[in-house]
Formats: sequence, structure tokens, C-alpha cells
Amino acid sequence: MTFSMKDELLARLLKANGEPISGQQLADDFGVSRTAVWKHLQALQEEGYTLETVKKKGYVLTGMPDRIDGARIQTFLQTKRLGQSIHHFEQVESTQVLAHEYVRGNVEDGTVVIAESQTAGRGRMLRPWESTAGKGVWMTVILKPDVPPHLAPQFTLVVAVAVVHAMKALYPNLHPEIKWPNDILINGRKCTGILTEMVAEADRVQALLIGIGINVNQQREDFPEELHTIATSMAEQLGHTIDRAEFVAKVLLYLEHYADLYVKNGFSPIKALWEQASGTIGKQVRATTLREVIEGKAIGITESGVLEIQTATGEIKGVYSADIEIQ
Repeated sequence: MTFSMKDELLARLLKANGEPISGQQLADDFGVSRTAVWKHLQALQEEGYTLETVKKKGYVLTGMPDRIDGARIQTFLQTKRLGQSIHHFEQVESTQVLAHEYVRGNVEDGTVVIAESQTAGRGRMLRPWESTAGKGVWMTVILKPDVPPHLAPQFTLVVAVAVVHAMKALYPNLHPEIKWPNDILINGRKCTGILTEMVAEADRVQALLIGIGINVNQQREDFPEELHTIATSMAEQLGHTIDRAEFVAKVLLYLEHYADLYVKNGFSPIKALWEQASGTIGKQVRATTLREVIEGKAIGITESGVLEIQTATGEIKGVYSADIEIQ
């Protein structure tokens, strides 16, 4: 795994399960001075971790803040590739913007860029995304699948399936539904947005940047008033707070599984899972595209992920990109 030394120290303290670890042992193990160890431990305390010193024995981790740094996620991680390298930030403009910079540096498949808050989070069509500090999951996962560029848009649907299954695995009382093409709703209100961007050459995908914004621990007052009837969070729906690090690890596990399934077996198995989780299929919808407004019943998606709408005249129209209003 690729983590900062501070995260590596935190991982050691977490794995110790309350047993003290001496500063000298940590210094020897990491090949640094005890002063360097102390500086990193001070940095952890400034972030809200609490440490106690046991005389002649060493340091014990006694308390943790709600954070989604690499070491916390690592304690729950079960993946082979995704999340093996995590870049965690307190505040960024956008994890998506940072991910573009990391791709230029040729980072490994499955690298995660994650932040406690974003100042300029964005969704589809450059719309702003409200990124409450310390309450949600704001991350970009860099994937390098062996697929041609024209298949890249289907990964938005793969990610939606993965997030829904991660939610249900940890919290069976949640009933998330996918709204085509990139939103996840709970009880009709938006909880998750997905943004897929591609870096490609003529015949191959160099990298997919999967931006995932999930409202996790917000309460009603954390949302602007104009979003009170539109947005929700997992915690608001469940009635209790959620360990964000555990949830991130579960999302990465399911994303790795379904991305691999897609690359191996094509879109058909993902299509079936997507339609099972869809809150759009079978509903009357209004689709606003750049050229027209289409009203009718959403009857399914094609093998390419295109939404099919049957109008009142019986005509079936394929929608590649649109704003969807469920009526």
C-alpha cells in the first residue's frame, strides 16, 4: 500500500488495539528519528486523534475523530487494487481536478483521491455539488480498465450498482434507488452523484476518473434551505451516524468487483443489476435533452446503457444524455 508516513504510523497504532508501542520501536521500524515520529504523532493529535503515553512502554491510541484518511480506510479494506494508494486531503477545490493531475503522473490503477471537504465540487454539466466538511464522502477513484473509449460511459452505471450494493450490504434498512443516469435517491431525495470522466488515446482508455459524492452524515440543517426537499443523507434516513471510513472501504470493494465483472463479462450482468435497483424504470418521466423534451414511460436501458422511453404514441426513443424528471 502507498500511504504517507503519518498514515502508516496511525495504521500501526490502530492495529495495536490499545497495546502501547514505543517511540524507539516506531523510529527503528520506519528508519527515522524519534523526533520525526513525535512530529507525526503531534500532527495526528492536531487532527483530533488522542494519544496517551504509558511510562516506559510507549504510545496508545485512545480516541479517533470521524475521518476518512488512508489509515482509517485501510483497517476495513478488502480489495486487491482499489484503495491500495489513497491521497487524503482536508480541503480541496475538487477531487476530480486533483485526479487529473495524478493521472498525468501515471499513478497506479485504483488510486483514490479523497477529501474531507471541497470548495468547488461539481456534478454533471458543471453543476455545483454541496460538499459539507467532515460529513460526506467526496472522492475520485482512478481506474485503468482495458476497454475501448466508446464503452467508458457505461462505467457510470457500474459505479451506481456498486454504491447501491455497498449501502445495502452495511445498512439493510436503507432502500436506495438509481435515477438514470448518475444519481442515487433514497425516498425520492438525492443522496449520491456520480461523474465519470475519461483520459484516452484514439483506441484505448488511459484512465477513467470516477467522481463519487455521497451525503453520509449530514442532517437537514446541513443542507441549504432550497435543497431540503431535494437532498438527503444516509444518516438522516437511518437515524444514526455512519462510520465513513468503513463505508468507503465497502464502496471500493463492490466497485472493484463490479468493474472486474464488467470487463470480463460485458454489460449484460451489470444491466440486470442496474434495472433491479432502478427507480426510473416503469415510471413516467420527462427527459430534457439539448434538442427536445421527451415524455413517456421509462421501459429500460439498452446494452449500451441508453435509456429507452415509450411515448404516448407508442414510439420508443433512446436518450443518451438528459435531465430526467420522474413524474
